[in-house]
Amino acid sequence: EDYGFTTRVARYHNVYGPHGTWAGGREKAPAAVCRKVAEAVLSGDHRIEIWGDGLQTRSFMYIDDCLHGTQMIMRGDSGVPVNLGSSELVTINQLVDVVERIAGIRCERSYRLDAPQGVRGRNSDNTLIREIHGWEPSVCLADGLERTYAWVYDQVKRSHQ
Repeated sequence: EDYGFTTRVARYHNVYGPHGTWAGGREKAPAAVCRKVAEAVLSGDHRIEIWGDGLQTRSFMYIDDCLHGTQMIMRGDSGVPVNLGSSELVTINQLVDVVERIAGIRCERSYRLDAPQGVRGRNSDNTLIREIHGWEPSVCLADGLERTYAWVYDQVKRSHQ
């Protein structure tokens, strides 16, 4: 029977932002980098460890864009699965550069080549979401990281008191 429902599918790509997991090993790279840089700021020891060689690429979507995109897809009338993610591709080293700029420090980086680093590169192909909904995420990485870093910094500071 047809009940008039359309199933909608959004494939989320690397969502990050304040109030997310920021420690414990299950956090996404933006939160992990924010935590490591915040710890460097608070301890005065400006050394951080990066998993892999830092050249692996990712795109990260800020939580506000994720929520906006999800609501738009749910209200839409298309049942075609679409990627919901940013097309702003960065290396992990570039991600660290941005967080260092926000924090106002430079860190000495050591690379753990034996640590899990996932696939070499991953990016969200936003062709379909642009075609079907005329939209794609708009919060640039620097702006999203600024908000995320401020929140993670507070969590790290609180946990070290």
